[in-house]
Amino acid sequence: MLNRSTFKQRVASGRTAWAAGAYDCLSALCIAEAGFDAVTTTGFGISASMLGEADAELYTLTENVAVVRNIVNALGVPLIADADSGYGNAINVIRTVREFEGAGVAALILEDQVSPKRCPLGDTEIAVLPIEESVGKVRAAVDARRDPELMIIARTDVNDPAEAVRRAKAYVAAGADIVQPVSRCFSSFEALRTFRREVGAPLSLQLLSWLETELTPEQVEEIAALATFTFVPLMTVRHALKSNLEVLAKLHKTSDLPLSREHYADFTAFIGFPRIKDTQEKYIPRA
Repeated sequence: MLNRSTFKQRVASGRTAWAAGAYDCLSALCIAEAGFDAVTTTGFGISASMLGEADAELYTLTENVAVVRNIVNALGVPLIADADSGYGNAINVIRTVREFEGAGVAALILEDQVSPKRCPLGDTEIAVLPIEESVGKVRAAVDARRDPELMIIARTDVNDPAEAVRRAKAYVAAGADIVQPVSRCFSSFEALRTFRREVGAPLSLQLLSWLETELTPEQVEEIAALATFTFVPLMTVRHALKSNLEVLAKLHKTSDLPLSREHYADFTAFIGFPRIKDTQEKYIPRA
């Protein structure tokens, strides 16, 4: 089982760690049960599930960390946390890193957007910080961690590949362990391969848009230290609930639902009722 230290060793080894995006404990447990190497939280999903709102950094640092801490407590695999833009400037980033580190994450992702951030999926007008300020935030994050095994993933949201390379190199020089460009910055596998070669550091990929459908697993493993199917769990749940609930609202019966459901016994076992029962019998005497 990977922990913070062994996860860092896995990244350094060059063998890709495969992950999927979680937005709460239940989705994280499903990802771990499926056999992924790690779980990555998605701010997009946390905002949608917790607030029913778009990903515009409407939730706070403490709300994000509360979700993350619950997931870490429930998991047996490493968690990579989406820390947005760090919730402010370099001074704020220091507290952000220590809060996530205290929650037990194996790594955290920091973006170079202005705060409050905007999700690239819903807004193409993304504003990034001047590179000097972004580098300062990365340096602050690296200096703030108390455990050197905690990995800092520096994400750049610029659209221009050359500028993405320039920023990624600067973030690595400032101490970032992994760099993460956005998918819209590239239009081909060769462009991604060039980025990886020129930056010369481990690469994190969010498998979105064409990256999700066109790259083969072999291509991903050639260039990426961490590869995450960020939105597959969230979009799967949304589609499944919509499909079944629309029919249920019309027919008011469950016999004709389009998608099958988990059996109660399987779900109660998955969510830990047998473990709770055993613990009760161990510590709570029967009358």
